[in-house]
Amino acid sequence: DGPGIQEEIYRKDDRLLTLLKDVYVESRDPPVQVKDGGGEHLPCKQEEKRLTKLGNLGDLDVQKVPKGKISLVEALTLLNNHKLHPQIWTAEKIAAEYSLELKEVNSLLEFFVPFVVQEFPKETRKAI
Repeated sequence: DGPGIQEEIYRKDDRLLTLLKDVYVESRDPPVQVKDGGGEHLPCKQEEKRLTKLGNLGDLDVQKVPKGKISLVEALTLLNNHKLHPQIWTAEKIAAEYSLELKEVNSLLEFFVPFVVQEFPKETRKAI
């Protein structure tokens, strides 16, 4: 708390003052929104949900998902079903079964393919 510190605090910096003169700030209030008295008591729109088609991970998976979405277990299940039986599990059937958009199902089937882990018998491992 020496006199040098107080003097430094109150000293004007002429260079800074000339730079501040070039700064222009404009402030405006946000536009006023008209309040409609009748809409205050309306309930908010509830998102429509559906029960999931649970696989063998029932307790680990979510129980309800919004329509147009699928859970991770459902995604893996439908991808595997399509891979095993593409004639039965078509994109149209998957879209109807899981309440999805056909365009999104086609993209899902095109870009996500489950892989298969193959374990070779011990006799043939050395040959590989």
